[in-house]
Amino acid sequence: MRRWVIGVLLAVLASGSVAQEPSLSGGSIVTLDQDRLFSESQFGRSVLARIEAEEAALAAENRKLEAAFEAEERTLTDLRTRLSAPEFRKLADEFDLRVEDVRRAQDARFRALTRRRDEDRTKFFDSALPVLGQLMAEKGAVAIIDRSVIVLGFGRLDITDDAIARLDVELGDGLQEAAPDQPDPAPEPVAPPGAVPAPATP
Repeated sequence: MRRWVIGVLLAVLASGSVAQEPSLSGGSIVTLDQDRLFSESQFGRSVLARIEAEEAALAAENRKLEAAFEAEERTLTDLRTRLSAPEFRKLADEFDLRVEDVRRAQDARFRALTRRRDEDRTKFFDSALPVLGQLMAEKGAVAIIDRSVIVLGFGRLDITDDAIARLDVELGDGLQEAAPDQPDPAPEPVAPPGAVPAPATP
């Protein structure tokens, strides 16, 4: 069915009834690539760069924490033969609890980053709406629809490039809007490798 529809549209466009691309005056509909509007604008690039940097820092911190826990676990394993069963179980339980607490905290920080990225994207489009409305009026259009829903259309109906250029002038990189947001605090530092106390020597 979709192939038939496209075929009919192509036949109509090739016929004498549509000889050239329509102008953008007279109440036309224009299209917009929302993903490109965000990812290629100064504001969107700033948001993505900041989130990517924070994600990379969080990933590096996670690797450091994992290495510290692995070293501490090896130390705890070495002590197993030198401790009584109750002593070892107490240390092992404390270690497991500490690992779970840190991992939950790190997972929460990652979810917060994802949430902040979504919030910044929403903030971007909220800020972009007046600018897009002005651009739509200048084009003489009555509506803007996302380009992803278009099966076939003229390239000149797309206003993404014009919108990006206008938003870069009006909004810049959006840093002033994003300034109040503060990163989530890091979890309490874990004990360094070897923190498991050794038994007292007789």
